[in-house]
Amino acid sequence: MKMHGLGNDFVVIDERAHGPVVSETLAIAMADRHKGIGFDQLVAVQDDVSADLRLVFYNADGSTAGACGNATRCIAGWEMARRGDSAALTIRTERGVLGAVDAGAGLIEVNMGHPLLDWADVPLAREMDTLELPVDGAPTATGMGNPHCTFFVPDAEAVDLASFGPGIEHHPLFPERTNVQVAQIIGPDHIRMRVWERGVGVTLASGSSSCATAVAAARRGLTGRAVTIDLDGGQLKVDWQETGVRMTGAWAHVFDGTWYGAR
Repeated sequence: MKMHGLGNDFVVIDERAHGPVVSETLAIAMADRHKGIGFDQLVAVQDDVSADLRLVFYNADGSTAGACGNATRCIAGWEMARRGDSAALTIRTERGVLGAVDAGAGLIEVNMGHPLLDWADVPLAREMDTLELPVDGAPTATGMGNPHCTFFVPDAEAVDLASFGPGIEHHPLFPERTNVQVAQIIGPDHIRMRVWERGVGVTLASGSSSCATAVAAARRGLTGRAVTIDLDGGQLKVDWQETGVRMTGAWAHVFDGTWYGAR
């Protein structure tokens, strides 16, 4: 399937009936927007012994990602519709079992779990305060099952992400590289955010980046814990609760395809 969450697009391969299909080589080939299908992430759907399903995420460069909030939300919506009698699911990812519920009006809410705020859990290369990193702009580091680095700026539109993002993604402080966000505070419950995704580049939206940005803004006292985030592709609602970071937004199924193997 091809799906997207606010323009953050995915190829989804259901391996439950046929066994393992996805490899790094296949992911790279399918990611090519001219010779393949094109995506920001590829997701393999698998069976799980204690959750309703398991998801494994691949970036466009073939690397794996521990979390992908938009893809999790999209696949949850699709799976609920496919089952026809389900308004809630448990989904295992690398960061643990996440809960998803139908929020009505075409929206899906996913509990992305608790943010990781200690330097070793993000992870960072050495011990430091994650609230303000020793980097120009004093960004905040947050782990959401994948690493994030959030810069708070006066004007998110003015940042050239294509030039800015790669240097931060590969900064020595991040041994596993990092996702990069530039965030502009619009109000106490409203953020404008743009994102450079690790292993992908500039994307129209990112669920885990939205969660990380909401957590960082709340930790720095810039907003409350419940915010609306305006991304290039649309809006997400993020609410950092005692039970985890809950993200709500729309999802879309674009088309189905049949894979016949290499040609």
